Amino acid sequence: MSLVSISGFTFIRNGVELGFPFEESIRSLLPLVDEFVIAVGRSADDTLARIHAIKDPKIRVIETIWNERMADRGFVYAQQKMIAQYACTGDWAFYLEGDEIIHENDLPKIRASVEKHHQNPQVEALVFDYLHFYGSPQWVANSPAWYRRECRMIRNTIRSYAPDGQYWLVTKEHKKGRNPQAALANAYIYHYGWVRSNESMQKKLDQVSKFWSKTSTPVRYSNFDARVLQPFNGQHPKLIQNWLETSAEKEFHIASNYQLTSRERRHRLLMKLEKMFGWDFSRKHYKLVA
Repeated sequence: MSLVSISGFTFIRNGVELGFPFEESIRSLLPLVDEFVIAVGRSADDTLARIHAIKDPKIRVIETIWNERMADRGFVYAQQKMIAQYACTGDWAFYLEGDEIIHENDLPKIRASVEKHHQNPQVEALVFDYLHFYGSPQWVANSPAWYRRECRMIRNTIRSYAPDGQYWLVTKEHKKGRNPQAALANAYIYHYGWVRSNESMQKKLDQVSKFWSKTSTPVRYSNFDARVLQPFNGQHPKLIQNWLETSAEKEFHIASNYQLTSRERRHRLLMKLEKMFGWDFSRKHYKLVA
């Protein structure tokens, strides 16, 4: 039995209404962790009831009320993320968002990575490779616009905080936060946020824009650069199979008259440079040290 403890944690609100596969996400991580802390915001649907219905003794729910007036760069997501993380008691804390799934085949690999790096204090976090499914479960988006790797586990014995929902900063030796020092987890995060139904995605983006002081735009999966897409030839996690059948978009086609944005044209150039020189222009919130 391992002496290294792992806490899982996340936050969620209106998960049903916004089309999150949050039940599948939680279940995918439960076999790995010793506890799972979930900050559940007051919702207009039965998100809280569905989490309680999982009936796993590892789950600990913290009921929260979101600050609806916090519209500064997604900081409300950071607040909710840290409410859950600060309640974690494990040596390591594993953050998994409500539309992210761990493949059952990767669970032993993640445990092995934790065991390997636990005794090395230079390793403060573990970095996961990402599969961002887009439009339908058959396609993966891969360009500098989509983070290819991200920290999802961090030592729970160091000073860290989240400036938004996606990443951490460490203040172990510095007054100013820095990216955590990290090692590769040698495992994937399966991200299904961009294959939920078009209607659910619109509701989700409407909410996100409110907390970023922005105006949401109509969602059209077909308005996209086809060169960013790669076919997915692997197998999806078992836990997500039913959700893919009932709640995900099945097919989509790039609009024949779609005009690339200036941002997409710039990313095409960066992709050419990546292919020529082996570079990676995607954003990184970590420093690999092992």
